[in-house]
Amino acid sequence: PIFLVGHVTKDGAIAGPRLLEHMVDTVLYFEGDRNHVFRILRAVKNRFGSTNEIGVFEMNELGLQEVANPSAVFLSERPVNTPGSVVTASMEGTRPILVELQALASRTNFGTPRRTVLGIDQNRVALLVAVMEKKLGMDLMGHDIFMNVAGGIKVDEPAIDMGIVSAIASSFLDKPISDATLVLGEVGLTGEVRAVSHIETRVNETKKMGFSRCLVPESNLKRMTKVEGIDVIGVKTVAEAIEILF
Repeated sequence: PIFLVGHVTKDGAIAGPRLLEHMVDTVLYFEGDRNHVFRILRAVKNRFGSTNEIGVFEMNELGLQEVANPSAVFLSERPVNTPGSVVTASMEGTRPILVELQALASRTNFGTPRRTVLGIDQNRVALLVAVMEKKLGMDLMGHDIFMNVAGGIKVDEPAIDMGIVSAIASSFLDKPISDATLVLGEVGLTGEVRAVSHIETRVNETKKMGFSRCLVPESNLKRMTKVEGIDVIGVKTVAEAIEILF
């Protein structure tokens, strides 16, 4: 056998020249949080397939076990009829995963409001907050905003933008979003809701998990095949989406 020894940075990436990565066929990262039982196996290099595929595992008394249906696990403890909570659909490679986004907007006691984010890109949240202030007229500059992805996982794609906006608006208005509703879509700087990829896959997973209504970009709705058993509503702007939700 041949053993290759390399250096790993504090962020978990392979340091220095890419010699090690070039020599192997696959590079996998095993991600997790010490405070959660879930672990994510993520490919960053794969000569034989997509690098976006992931595996979800759970640590229990029998050791590390595969999670066959991550969506059901991540939504199992979702609070009912609670402001600031919304479900959105994220794609991890070819696998759709439903995740709960939680937001809390509270009046700030400081001159500069805080933006504390876990599991989502903080700069993306700041951008969406600015869009909400401009296009929805919400006074978020006077509020601290805290955001979290339930389950301790990380989600990084524009398709969850509408979920972020909806969760913040729900907490700010102190009005819950229907437990049977899922929200997805990319939000532009002018407040428009833009199309996302794999829309039919996301909607089918939404239906399978028991949701009866799904808000999607209008441009996606025009091109997608109708999915029976779920009410799919197209929206063009964030203002239109918020009006439907509340």
